Amino acid sequence: MNETMEVGGALLASLIEAMPEPVLVVSDTVRLVAANGPALTLFPQLRLQAPLTTSLRAVDLHDAIARVLNSGQAENISWLDRVPVERLFQVHVAAFQSSPARFVALTLHDATESRRLEQTRVDFVANASHELRTPLASLLGFIETLQGPARNDAEARARFLAIMLEQARRMARLVDDLLSLSRIEQTLHLRPRGAVDLSGLVRHVRDALTPLAQDNRVILELKTEPAQVRGDRDELVRVAENLIENAIKYSAPEPGQDERRVWVSVAPRGSYGVLEVRDEGPGIAPENIPRLTERFYRVDVGQSRAKGGTGLGLALVKHILLRHRGRISVRSQLGNGATFSALVPLYEA
Repeated sequence: MNETMEVGGALLASLIEAMPEPVLVVSDTVRLVAANGPALTLFPQLRLQAPLTTSLRAVDLHDAIARVLNSGQAENISWLDRVPVERLFQVHVAAFQSSPARFVALTLHDATESRRLEQTRVDFVANASHELRTPLASLLGFIETLQGPARNDAEARARFLAIMLEQARRMARLVDDLLSLSRIEQTLHLRPRGAVDLSGLVRHVRDALTPLAQDNRVILELKTEPAQVRGDRDELVRVAENLIENAIKYSAPEPGQDERRVWVSVAPRGSYGVLEVRDEGPGIAPENIPRLTERFYRVDVGQSRAKGGTGLGLALVKHILLRHRGRISVRSQLGNGATFSALVPLYEA
C-alpha cells in the first residue's frame, strides 16, 4: 500500500485494504497510486507510482480506463489474462474525484472457476445428448422399418428386436450412470461414516462377476487382507464393480489366444485400505491417463461402446472416492496392461 498517496489518505487506504477482492487505483495519468493486499498477491509485478502499462499488459483494461476517464461512466468488462496461466476476470472500472485530481478504481473478480464450471456443464449436456441421440435414432429407425417394409418379415423382426433391446439397455445404463453421478455430486461434502469390510465386499463383487469373466475367457485371481474402511457399502461396491468389470472386458483375449488373467487385491497401506486391480489389457498411453476420469472421455470410443461402456464409469469411481476422502491412481504402459488402485481411508472407531 502506498502510504503517501493523495486520494483520500489513510481512510481510502483502509477501505480498499478491507475489500476481499483485488482493487487497484490509478491516477488520470494511469499511474498506479494504490493497490490492496489481494491485488499485490495476484500481481506481484505491480509497482506503485509507475505507469500501469508497465505492470499489466492488458489492452482491454487500459482502453476501459481511458473510456471511463473520458466519460465518467462506470463500466464492467471481461479481461482474459493469459500469463502466467489463463485467468478470466470480471472488472468493474469506476472514476471518482479527489479534488483536484480524478482517479479510477478497478475491482477485479476472478471468474476463471465459474467459466470452467459453465464450460463443464455445457460439455456435459452436449456429451449426454450425443450419447443418448445415437441409440435413440437407432431405435426410431428400426421401429419405422418394422412398421413399414419389415412388417411381415419374421426373421428381420427377430434380428431388429435384438438390436433394439441392446440399444435400450445402453440408454438405461447411461441414464443410471447419470443419475448416480448426480446423486454423488449432491452429497460430495458429506463424508460416509459407516465401517465397511473392504475385503468381504470385493470377494462378493468377484463372485458376482465370475460369470462375466468366464464368458470373456478371463481368470480372476483374488488376494485379500483384512481392511476395514470408512465408507458407504453400496458406493464402494460400485467402485469395485467398475474397476473389475473394466479389467475383465479390456483383458478379453482375441479368438485363438490363451486365457488372460486379472489380479485383484485388497490390503491396508498406511492410513488407507487399497483395492488394486491389474489387467493384461492393451495398456494406456501416458497422455491419456490424466483424462481417464473425465466424464465421457474414452481412449477408444468404438471399443468402449462395443463393450457396453457409457464413458462415465471412472468418473463415478473418482467422485465416490472423493466423497470418501480417498483417491484413484493409475499405472500403465502400452502393451503391458494397466493397474487401477482405489484408496479409501481406514475406519477408526
